[in-house]
Amino acid sequence: MNTLSNKVYLFLSIGSVAFIVLPLAVIIWASFFSNQILTFPPEGYTTAWYVRAWGMDPFREGFLVSMEVAAIATVISLILGIPASLAIVRYQFPGRDSIQTVLMSPLIVPGIVGGASLFMAFIEFEIISDIQIAGTVGGLLIAHALIALPWTVKLVTSSLIGANRSIEEAAASLGASPLTVFWRVTLPTIRAGVIAAALFSFVISFIDLERSLFLVGPGRTTLQIALINYLEWNLDSTVAAVATVQMLIVGTLLLISDRYVKLSRVF
Repeated sequence: MNTLSNKVYLFLSIGSVAFIVLPLAVIIWASFFSNQILTFPPEGYTTAWYVRAWGMDPFREGFLVSMEVAAIATVISLILGIPASLAIVRYQFPGRDSIQTVLMSPLIVPGIVGGASLFMAFIEFEIISDIQIAGTVGGLLIAHALIALPWTVKLVTSSLIGANRSIEEAAASLGASPLTVFWRVTLPTIRAGVIAAALFSFVISFIDLERSLFLVGPGRTTLQIALINYLEWNLDSTVAAVATVQMLIVGTLLLISDRYVKLSRVF
């Protein structure tokens, strides 16, 4: 009976992994097809689609915009998320649980709903203040920082909970100021969580499509939107080549993250 159960479990596990991995493998495979129109079977293989993708302004500029936005959103999420995590873990105050729930809420709100809500909020703010945010770089950065912030809070909070406070208390008892204790003791202690938070925040911002659809301005398109626009009128392996590069970047960052915080503890 146990043998049969193990075989069923193994079959289901292999099937689940194949269900996730096979589409990605097909995309990578298709990125090397020499066919002018994406069809099976391939007539030959080439790497020309990668060169073509980088030579196209929408993809190259979209890639650079996505990298820039993701990097800045990551910095913002760390600046806001680390103090917030410290306050949540180390201090008792009214509304603490509610604040933590609000900070984590972008994880459970559907992306398209979050993007539409932010867009309408920015429009209302513009009507009241006569200051434009929707369609500007600032608005896009606010949206991406909001989706990165929960990951920073989640990972840094976990690191703080597992940290040994006796070292901080010893430093404080020897006369170190709170700021010195934070820079010299606390931050090095939770360094792994901070690095993982930064990498996760970057990935979440880099792959975002839904919020960017509502908030990008004219002349600045992210890579995900450039892919959607290209797919509307074209069906060749350029898209597969761009998707493969994205998978390579995201996969590399997740593997690096796993060195600091095990992915099985995050998801």
